[in-house]
Amino acid sequence: MKTFFILLLSLFQTISFNVTKWTHPKTEVLDVNQYNRSQVFEGFGTSACWWAQTVDDEAMAERIASLLYSESEGLGLQIFRYNIGGGSAEDPTERIGDPSRRTQSFYVFNEETGDWEFDFTRDANARRVMDKAVEQGAKEIILFCNSPHWSMTASGHASGGLTPAFSNLPPENYDKFVDYVLTIADHFVAEGYPIAAVSPINEPQWNWGGDWVGQEGCHYTPAETVAVLEKFAVAMQARNAPYALRGPEAGSFAADQNEYLDLLFASPVLNACMDTFSGHSYWMDDKLWQRYEFNDYFTAHYPDKKLEMSEWCELPLTIDSTTIDSGVHMAKIIAWDLKFLNAVSWQSWTAVNGDGLMELKNGELVIYNRYWAYKQFSAFIKPGMTQVKVLDSNEESDLITVAFADRGRTVLVVVNENDSERPVYLNHGRSDVQVWRTDEAHNCEQVSYETEKGVTTLPAKSITTFVIDQATLS
Repeated sequence: MKTFFILLLSLFQTISFNVTKWTHPKTEVLDVNQYNRSQVFEGFGTSACWWAQTVDDEAMAERIASLLYSESEGLGLQIFRYNIGGGSAEDPTERIGDPSRRTQSFYVFNEETGDWEFDFTRDANARRVMDKAVEQGAKEIILFCNSPHWSMTASGHASGGLTPAFSNLPPENYDKFVDYVLTIADHFVAEGYPIAAVSPINEPQWNWGGDWVGQEGCHYTPAETVAVLEKFAVAMQARNAPYALRGPEAGSFAADQNEYLDLLFASPVLNACMDTFSGHSYWMDDKLWQRYEFNDYFTAHYPDKKLEMSEWCELPLTIDSTTIDSGVHMAKIIAWDLKFLNAVSWQSWTAVNGDGLMELKNGELVIYNRYWAYKQFSAFIKPGMTQVKVLDSNEESDLITVAFADRGRTVLVVVNENDSERPVYLNHGRSDVQVWRTDEAHNCEQVSYETEKGVTTLPAKSITTFVIDQATLS
């Protein structure tokens, strides 16, 4: 009976939408179908790699954390990604040239005992940023690795193998790597940090090493990826770990990478303990079809699993970070990943960098347009909200839309990439509507909901968030 009632309401809304569409033939009509629902959203986040260790001023760390995690002053993000570094900053023969991409680890060699020991006073700047993020409102910390500690690798470097496409972690060191990561995770749990997950592998399909040593990284074949993650799963169960296992942080969602996905969930061990597949939406900024293709495959083969988009920035960086174009581009990616990949979370890379949300230049913090674009989503779409379908009267529309709803409130984000403004009719009935906008003249600012016969105008190159609230009506 409940299913029949929902179908009846959905049919009624579709009929209402078509009547509205006919009534306003010259205007694009947007309507939200509250009864066509998909994923429940879990949170927005960002990464502390590789900038947090460079922030040596407490006041600046406080300001950045507030801008990212404060509900009242910032983006209101929920997820903080902390990098468990491979210790490349301490490796005397490390080949990574950029010092900002070298990390300090918690692992120290004791010359007297001849053993490796943990020292959790290290990586002080990054830990302080993490502290500030939690104080400002971060609800979840994900501990991730780009590489095992350099002392465990075959090459003796955290920047990858000496031969490209060769795993830099010997099988005899799998257990050592597992114990290293879980000891760090357990330490932070004991300290009261909200550790939600560990993610020990990053973009395993890339070559990592050889002549290219731009950052820490480690290649794994699909079989090696599964073998390492199985070791983590068994050890976490034995330790009764209160955090989840995530992975494999796939470097793309291209179909030729599905072997990692398939082998992951073909493992009885991993299938039983992992309910989420983590990946990065790189190299597909203008490939909407890849998102359709991956989502069709994922939902058909793994309907009981979730997908998180755990890393994105513009690669290569071609759009001027100071322009509205950069914000509109990022907003398109967020909307596409939420709408067409059904991502349950979305996390940017990186927060403070030239290709990030802001950047430190000569001690001054420069906030880029991507920051405000992100806020158009993160300030309004909150954990627990469910994605609902947006109906558009123009089946060939180039407007980009996504909507989430919860308890009488709907958040509809509309991205207009075009150089010209667009008139739209928002079919919201008697609901109260509030509007926030980022464009050439606004940085995620509330603007009046101005309509003429129900039609409102979306400025050129703009991101508009409509908060449609039936709960406020008397």
